[in-house]
Amino acid sequence: MTWAAILLLAAGTYALKAAGPVLLGGRTLPAAVNALLAPLPAALLAALVAVTTFDGGRELVLDARVVGIAVAGVAVWRRAPFLVTVVLAAGAAAAARALGMA
Repeated sequence: MTWAAILLLAAGTYALKAAGPVLLGGRTLPAAVNALLAPLPAALLAALVAVTTFDGGRELVLDARVVGIAVAGVAVWRRAPFLVTVVLAAGAAAAARALGMA
């Protein structure tokens, strides 16, 4: 990739990020739009985690990462602190790998 392409992509990214505040001009969005946009970041993050965990190209991959995600889901459901959730998920994935789950 050339420097020109990198600079062009950086400028495009900056323009997209600046478009929202520039177009709104200090106005607030309607309540219905805010209610629609509020859960969007969590849904996008969940989709990203699901795709990176289960995607193996053309096949569904079930390996130690799935165990870690499942343990993290249970920890979040049980309202464990963030650090505890991360340690539990990492430990579960490591244990699954140690037991032969690739």
